[in-house]
Amino acid sequence: MLKYDPVAEAVHDSLPSQVSERLTAALCEACRDPLGTTQPYGEDDKVMRMLVTEHAFAVLLLGHTLRTVTVLRIFHLG
Repeated sequence: MLKYDPVAEAVHDSLPSQVSERLTAALCEACRDPLGTTQPYGEDDKVMRMLVTEHAFAVLLLGHTLRTVTVLRIFHLG
């Protein structure tokens, strides 16, 4: 299940369409295989992860028990 911090959702909504579409596709893959499609964010605790695309990256919180991926922050790389 994909969840968003409200600020991250607003940033995603404001991205250019191509950047948003690629990030959305990557987030779908992260929901399917969270550890295989993301990278550690800081210490590799398998909970705080980042998802990197060509023009954006997202900081994610993985909830392994409930199988959730929560988008905490999104950064547009331009």
